[in-house]
Amino acid sequence: MLFLLLAAMASSAQTVANPPSESSTQPAPRIGVVTMLPGEVFFERFGHDALVVMDPASGQATSYNFGYFDPSEPDFIGNFLRGRMMYYLVALPLDEDLAQYRDVGRGASIQWLDLPPAQASTLAAALAERAKPENARYRYDYFTANCATMVRDSLDQAMGGALQSQLAGRSRGNTYRSESVRLASPSPWMWLGFDLGLGPNADQPLSRWQEAFVPMRLADSLREARNSEGRPLVQTEQQLLPQRLAAEPKEQQRAWWPWLLIGLAVAAALFAGRRKPRAVGAFALLFWLFCGIAGALLTFLWGFSEHYAAWANRNLLLLNPLALLLIPGAYSLLRGRQPGAWFRALLWVVSGIAVLALPLHWLSLQAQFNMQWIVLLLPIHVALALILARRSLAQPAS
Repeated sequence: MLFLLLAAMASSAQTVANPPSESSTQPAPRIGVVTMLPGEVFFERFGHDALVVMDPASGQATSYNFGYFDPSEPDFIGNFLRGRMMYYLVALPLDEDLAQYRDVGRGASIQWLDLPPAQASTLAAALAERAKPENARYRYDYFTANCATMVRDSLDQAMGGALQSQLAGRSRGNTYRSESVRLASPSPWMWLGFDLGLGPNADQPLSRWQEAFVPMRLADSLREARNSEGRPLVQTEQQLLPQRLAAEPKEQQRAWWPWLLIGLAVAAALFAGRRKPRAVGAFALLFWLFCGIAGALLTFLWGFSEHYAAWANRNLLLLNPLALLLIPGAYSLLRGRQPGAWFRALLWVVSGIAVLALPLHWLSLQAQFNMQWIVLLLPIHVALALILARRSLAQPAS
């Protein structure tokens, strides 16, 4: 009995000297990825996502959302135009985060991940630290640092790089342009802005890792990924909110020949109406106004912003800011007057620059997917040059 008493005292002393660690007494948090489907407002077209950390003891789920910004910051609009946007990571209860999506009818689902306890605990601690006000800000980029890529990168860091190693070497051939145009297609002006505004950097085939800038693509890739122990990374999936809005746009093959037919039809109509200089001048004024303003915006994005995906945009050959200088000549035609020699010279310069778009498209080592714009706009440029550069086009005003 004395021996048993001494043994019990020794065991108790050892327990006091070496108490069990917190990690051994508390189960690891449960990690999930919430994917919100696209909405109807232009900044909702790409969908959204967030990381969820659930406390297994209390059942409380915290959403870590990388999609917040502060429009009251000084020079917010200027920084937005220059590509210097700052976003925030915000931690809030999952139900509160989902409320706005429930109100507008956007669907949401969660993928609960099978992460080893150590990785789950590391990720939860890293998110809690990152969400502190002094650490929450980050430099936003549409393609490389958005809500989806921040979720992707946080997971990959907790997994020791295992997620990137599984996705970086695979590709489905998607590009930043194809994904942007697809998701923006329900909004014509947004679609037009992406397709005209993106340069050749947006046309390089993306790996599965890169295309995860789209939340729905990230969800697809997570379904195929494995954890560090070889098991499927996604343990279960659960729908949180039904999608009451239109479904995500599907992939479609884009053909350039319909654009060619439109361009040739407009050019033929201009030639048919060449005896009506005022009508041709009215069309030319609107056409050059569009080309000039669009070209000025493309020039700004390339030369004065950090939107790298818009740099070196060859649509500048077709949407030339010099077209704005042709507008006074078009106004003269509307008044029944013949523009001066300067007009004809500048007209040949603008159309000649547009002609360069075709051989550069064929010969370029870094292709840009803009053949549809070449075959649409080039015939119009050439037709206007052939018609309006004639010295005796305009009739004297009565």
